[in-house]
Amino acid sequence: MKQISSVQNPFIKSLVLLQEKAKARKQTGTFLIEGQREISIAIKGGYQIETVLFLPEICTEKEAHQLDPNAELIEINKEVFQKLAYRDTTEGILAVAKTKSTLLSDLQLSENPLILVAEAPEKPGNIGALLRTADAANLDAVIIANPKSDLYNPNIVRSSVGCLFTNQIATGSTAEIIAFLTEKNIHFYCATLQNSNGYHLENYTTPTALVVGTEATGLTQEWRDAATQNIIIPMQGEIDSMNVSVAAAILIFEAKRQRGF
Repeated sequence: MKQISSVQNPFIKSLVLLQEKAKARKQTGTFLIEGQREISIAIKGGYQIETVLFLPEICTEKEAHQLDPNAELIEINKEVFQKLAYRDTTEGILAVAKTKSTLLSDLQLSENPLILVAEAPEKPGNIGALLRTADAANLDAVIIANPKSDLYNPNIVRSSVGCLFTNQIATGSTAEIIAFLTEKNIHFYCATLQNSNGYHLENYTTPTALVVGTEATGLTQEWRDAATQNIIIPMQGEIDSMNVSVAAAILIFEAKRQRGF
């Protein structure tokens, strides 16, 4: 078993790049996961683990090996761990995992899918919250239109609390996703202020995608024009919008209610 005790080690330097640079993640097709729970969820979700790094003062070799007996095991010291970890509470363990395809064509949908589409979400915290809601509702898929952030950004991995690994996720341009939904005969309902019906008045019991935009600019005209129906959450206070993850949760669980949960 390897042991690495220097932050100047070339492999450790490459892992720091994975944490900091989307380009490095894209080039290598790998990313870092922190914590036993998150690594376990990733493995359950079909992610391939290449390497497990553990800090023996916190995580034993046996515990690290049991997570994935097929992965390379590397013992590291506290200095290396602190260089790589974003959090202090990650049980002294990290893993290098292979990224997954995010092609629309790779999605495996049920006969009556319920999908969340988010157009150009920018804040990792919002993306993580959307993924947590999608997991809670057991959606068929989450589709990111015109993504602004790399899905494997460590802030998204962290804020999703492992739900990055429990959801089917695809990305594409707005035009590609509209074409995909249309081809699959999936009705899509766009949350927007313009030309909208109350969200609670629509029927989401057939194949459905719920589409949300950014809090700053909302959905683009392309979505609003193509929608099966534009929908709105009635606002009774002074402001005219909510956090995107909160709005998505309201819409998703109305659809789940109509489907009998």
